[in-house]
Amino acid sequence: QVQLAESGGGLVQPGGSLTLSCTVSGRSVRNYDMAWFRQAPGQERDFVAAIRRNGGNTYYTDSVRGRFTVSRDNSKHTAYLQMNSLKPEDTAVYYCAADGTLILSSLRISGSYDYWGQGTQVTVSS
Repeated sequence: QVQLAESGGGLVQPGGSLTLSCTVSGRSVRNYDMAWFRQAPGQERDFVAAIRRNGGNTYYTDSVRGRFTVSRDNSKHTAYLQMNSLKPEDTAVYYCAADGTLILSSLRISGSYDYWGQGTQVTVSS
């Protein structure tokens, strides 16, 4: 069984940076496309970024493009989300997700992913 564990969330001032990590256990991370979603209170769980299993293709929602970078290190079984120039509207619980059978049109849809982490809180506030 695949298990995902996020870490790296916290409180940061506007304009600051955080790096989230998502460690995969149970199966080789090489088998999975990885993604990050976020959910603010009272909101839907929204797509943030995704990276294909070979690391060659990345995808972002428009609001984070140029500020966030998704990456992965398959040798460490870990995916990352580097977040720069953080804004208060980035405040949310961030979840990592994994799936082994995604087509391109499914990458941004939360229901496409079979495996999820427990989430990590990111709060951007002065």
